Amino acid sequence: MTTATTATAAAAPRSPAEPVPGPAPARSRSVPARVWALPPVAVLALAFLYPLALVVQQSFTPDEGGVSLDPYADVFASEAFRSALTTTVWLAVGSTVGCLVLGFVLALVIAFVPFPGGKAVARFVDVFLSFPSFLITLALLFVYGSVGMANGLWTDVTGAAEGPFHFLTTPWGVLLAEITYFTPFVMRPLLAAFSQLDTSQLEVASSLGAGPVRIIRQVILPEALPALAAGGSLVLVMCLNEFGIVLFTGAKGVTTLPMLVYSKAILESDYPAACVVAVVNIAISVGLYSLYRVVSRRAGA
Repeated sequence: MTTATTATAAAAPRSPAEPVPGPAPARSRSVPARVWALPPVAVLALAFLYPLALVVQQSFTPDEGGVSLDPYADVFASEAFRSALTTTVWLAVGSTVGCLVLGFVLALVIAFVPFPGGKAVARFVDVFLSFPSFLITLALLFVYGSVGMANGLWTDVTGAAEGPFHFLTTPWGVLLAEITYFTPFVMRPLLAAFSQLDTSQLEVASSLGAGPVRIIRQVILPEALPALAAGGSLVLVMCLNEFGIVLFTGAKGVTTLPMLVYSKAILESDYPAACVVAVVNIAISVGLYSLYRVVSRRAGA
């Protein structure tokens, strides 16, 4: 009787409201997110934050020991630092302005003036971004250096002992090299912005009698301003920290903040002063980079 009842109960269908027993839930073995974050944070701390902390610490440690603001006072009072800061700022600002003007013109031509090989030129801009800065400087030296092609051609034609092109060893040579190298960093966001521009606006403006200059000023330029701001901010930050171009041009009397760090640390072995200049350069660069990120975020770059 009991066996039959049990079999009947087992064979009877379960009520829909009755829960069906399932396997016991397995214990979660997922690793917390904070654990996965530890390795990259540790690498970042060892490779970047720790050396940076050492530089900051050394900037407050004079040669006689202890902790003092004397290294900052000595560096800020020196004429070499003030001259290097002035040179760095005017070269960075001048290069940025030159890159903005030249980059805007070249991007306009590539984007809106059809010519054979235009797409190849646009792709070359992307490739150019990967070139090291000293490579461009060497190319300019081959063309305009003291024994470069231009001076060689001049001496061959005129019979003079030397050519007239010696500007690469002046601040103007550094300015030319930086504009040549950093212009594609402005062109890249501009070409991206121009590719999003509705060409029907240009056609409507042209049909209403607007000339090319007016179309550029009233239609294209407003659309390009965010990209110009983002590209210009990036170029400004990179020019402030440029070392290779100044070094390879061999410009006499052109001392920027990175060159002053090199001079103080390597040539004079004045490490506290070198660290002070480095901290100032880092502070300026981080401030401008923060500005660049804000501009890029607003521009959608």
